[in-house]
Amino acid sequence: MAVPRTRTRKSKTAAPTNLTWPDNTEMVGLVLELSPTSDTYLDAQYAVRLHAWFLDRVRQTNPELSKYLHDGESEKPFTISGLEGNLLTSGKDLQLQANQTYRWYVTAVSQPVVQWLSQWVQNLPAAIELRNAATLQIRSCKIALSPTTYRELFQFQTNQSPTVKLSFLTPTSFRRKKHHFPLPVPVNLFHSYLRRWNDFSEMPFEQESFLEWVDECVLIYRHRLESVKVAAGKKGMVTGFTGAIELGLATEAAKQPHFVQLFYALLRLAPYCGTGHKTTFGLGQTRFGWLGESEEIAKPAVQNLLAERIEQLTQLFMETQKRTGGDRARQVCETRATILARRELGESLQTIATDLEMPYETVKSYAKLARRALKAPESERV
Repeated sequence: MAVPRTRTRKSKTAAPTNLTWPDNTEMVGLVLELSPTSDTYLDAQYAVRLHAWFLDRVRQTNPELSKYLHDGESEKPFTISGLEGNLLTSGKDLQLQANQTYRWYVTAVSQPVVQWLSQWVQNLPAAIELRNAATLQIRSCKIALSPTTYRELFQFQTNQSPTVKLSFLTPTSFRRKKHHFPLPVPVNLFHSYLRRWNDFSEMPFEQESFLEWVDECVLIYRHRLESVKVAAGKKGMVTGFTGAIELGLATEAAKQPHFVQLFYALLRLAPYCGTGHKTTFGLGQTRFGWLGESEEIAKPAVQNLLAERIEQLTQLFMETQKRTGGDRARQVCETRATILARRELGESLQTIATDLEMPYETVKSYAKLARRALKAPESERV
């Protein structure tokens, strides 16, 4: 994808970062250190607004790239995390403290996005201003994952350890038969990574034969996993897992050395591209190594509660449907459940409409229908 020349835009900016990397770089990871201007609160869906803020920065300077990121049918060529740091639960919200530093990770796994980032970091805004939420001053921006290319990942030479450890810092899940699949089965893991590799590397591998090899030869030596349900993305909830796994290869894997080489290359790709789906909304954050207790990201109770409430309401609304089969009925019920659950947490209809990219009047109508269904006698739900 060709990237047009980026237009500069006058605005208040942070101090220069002096971050540079080679022009041929195809992936890089950044970490921004942020501090609220005062004690403030975020709702459980704040990652949606971080996502929107990031895409708006792209739109302001590179509309063509923005359109591709928003509408493109390929794999997403970037990830963003939620905020790491001392996030406190305060009733229905998350509290951020003015004297605390919070970390926000952004990665790019395609050359067009890397090139845009290289220009953006030279003219960073002074703060992240989230709609209806906090103003977070940008204190610093550093490289978190080294600039590299897909060929360098593939050709990387080292004394390979017999096993490789991966940690999943935020809820991670896959789509399987139109449902969430919250287990790091090797085929699912490497299918996730290979899709990104084939989309962006210009070094594609045949998917079916490689995944058959993975199914036969990749072993899980140990794991420490926990399932968690969170509200994620623009609507609905996700059942995912956090924790760590240790992977190794069976003896017969060596019969196909090019697959062994790809196996290690994809594991090196994992921290850049994330694992599973909704990685542009903070899910699937992946790191090398075995997760230590002190490194774990807290899963704020308010996000878990929102997910549980959405699921509860979805089931109630499904019981009022004359036709409960098919994906369409569940999607409608889940949308209504998301709107009502977020209203119960005090969010405005306008904020919800903007996040869901739906007309305000449609969201208002869905909210009314949801309340009406909730008030219906139990006999009408069977």
